[in-house]
Amino acid sequence: MRAFIFPGQGSQAVGMGKALAEASNTAREVFQEVDHALEQNLFKLMCEGPEDELTLTENAQPAIMANAIATMRVMEKEGGKSLADLCSYVAGHSLGEYTALCAAGALNLSTTAELLKLRGQSMQKAVPVGEGGMAALLGADIKKAASLAKAAAQGEVCTVANDNDPTQVVISGHMGAIERAIELVKEHEIKRGILLPVSAPFHCSLMQPAAEAMEEALAEASILPPVVPVFANVTANAVNDVDEIRQLLVEQVTGTVRWRESVLNLSEAGVEQFVEFGGKVLGGMVKRINKEVETTSLISMDDMEAFLASV
Repeated sequence: MRAFIFPGQGSQAVGMGKALAEASNTAREVFQEVDHALEQNLFKLMCEGPEDELTLTENAQPAIMANAIATMRVMEKEGGKSLADLCSYVAGHSLGEYTALCAAGALNLSTTAELLKLRGQSMQKAVPVGEGGMAALLGADIKKAASLAKAAAQGEVCTVANDNDPTQVVISGHMGAIERAIELVKEHEIKRGILLPVSAPFHCSLMQPAAEAMEEALAEASILPPVVPVFANVTANAVNDVDEIRQLLVEQVTGTVRWRESVLNLSEAGVEQFVEFGGKVLGGMVKRINKEVETTSLISMDDMEAFLASV
C-alpha cells in the first residue's frame, strides 16, 4: 500500500519547477493556472528569485504547492494512471495538507492557490515581525518538548507546533518564551534548540486572527470529497467528510502538526511506501519514524520514470 505525501514550508528554492516546465506541457499548464489565479507571475519568481521574495510566506506557500502538483500531474500523465490508481492515502505537512487535498481532487488548483496566498498573508499579519518565533528542538521527543515549552512560557505563549519525528519537535510562540526555551534545553535533556528563520510563529494560539480569516474563506470555498482519504495534521487520522475537512483546516492554523503520529497511523493502516512530491524533507522524517517503510522522492523527470517503472 502506498501514500503520497506533500512538503511544507522550507522546501522552496530558486529554480524550483524550471526543469519540469521545460520538459512538460502539463507542468507549464499548472504554473500558468496558478499565476492566473493569483494575478501574479509566481512562476518567474520560482525560477529566478530573488530568494528573499520567494521565501515570503505568502509566496512560498503557493509556490511549494504548485511545484508539488505539477510534479504529480506530470507523473500521472507520463504513467497514464490517476492518483487513485497509484495510492491509497494522501497527507501533507502544514501547507502540504492543502496540496494533498488538491491532489486528491477535494480542492481545485486555482482555489488551492488562492487559499494558500491568503493563508500566508493572514499568518504574516497575525503577529508583528519580531514578536513571535519558532525553534527546532533536536534530540527531543514530544514529551520533553511539551515540558520545556511549559517551563519557558512564563505567562507568554509557548507550545508544540510540529511533532515532526522522534528526534525533532518544533515549538512556537512569543519570541521571549522561545528564547527562554532555547536557554533551557539542557535542563530538559534536549540536545539543542535552534531559532528558525521564520517571519511568524506558526501553529500556535497567536495565529488565531489567521484562523478566523481562513474560516471565512473556507466557508465560501468549494470542497469535494477526496478520491482517497486525507490524513489531517490536527487529528493524525483519515478524513473524507467535506465539513470535517473544512473545520480541520481552520483548526490547523493554530493547532499542532502531528506528523509523527500521522506516519505511524498510515503505517498502521498498511502503508509500506511513502512517495514525496517536489521535496526531500518528509522522506527523511518518515524514515526516522518508521525504518521499515520505503520512501521515494519525485522531483525530476528521471525520478518519475524510475518510480513508474517500479509500480
